[in-house]
Amino acid sequence: MLTPSHPPSGRSGLRRLLAPLQVVYALYAGLVFVLLAVLTLLVLLGIPSLGARRALVRAAARTFFALAGLRVTIRGRHLLPATACVVVANHASYLDGVLLSAVLPARFSFVIKREMEAVPLAGLLLRRIGAQFVERANRQRGAGDARRVMRAASSGQSLAFFPEGTFSPEPGLLRFHAGAFVTAARAGFPVVPIVIRGTRRAMPPDGSLPLPGRLRVEFLPAIPCDGHAPEHAAKHLRERARAAILEKVPEPDFAS
Repeated sequence: MLTPSHPPSGRSGLRRLLAPLQVVYALYAGLVFVLLAVLTLLVLLGIPSLGARRALVRAAARTFFALAGLRVTIRGRHLLPATACVVVANHASYLDGVLLSAVLPARFSFVIKREMEAVPLAGLLLRRIGAQFVERANRQRGAGDARRVMRAASSGQSLAFFPEGTFSPEPGLLRFHAGAFVTAARAGFPVVPIVIRGTRRAMPPDGSLPLPGRLRVEFLPAIPCDGHAPEHAAKHLRERARAAILEKVPEPDFAS
């Protein structure tokens, strides 16, 4: 005797019904990203001006989000100083760097872990837009990278950091490394915290399929460098920036 089948019910049933659509979306979004990245890189190779190269990447990032059904909303952009500064943002997904590329002015240089330099296509693209690569595993090489980043700041270049250095498969704000804040303190730059929401769902770090939706970027008030000794000022900047971001991020504190 055959047992009659029942249609899927509840949340798990809905997920099973939507799974084929998620696969189609993942393939579509991945194809759009790769095609845009390759075309952008080909054009970048022929552009001599660093500012023009960064403007092109910014336009390409915005185009990707629009085509992928990822709506970007921005709050507080007027809080970003017109002068040199350091911005720090929470990190939850591989989309975060693309998102900051889409919303930050072309004067910003990204400070990125050196492992990204070896990634095919991405490494070359990042070098063409003047990214600063820093070593985390080798202390001697890391010190040299830190001095190079400091020279960039001393020349008046604005810098963007993800001070967590990486992201966790589980939602949560990790401990902040000191590099961004030491650089800001020694250069006398204000630190601008940025809160990113939505990227963890759009591209989950646990390997789940990506989803369309809304991405939110919120600029918070700049934290001025207090003029004390760099070590004291860096600690002050790190504590205040992390507290400001943690207050706005709907994720637990993984450093406590």
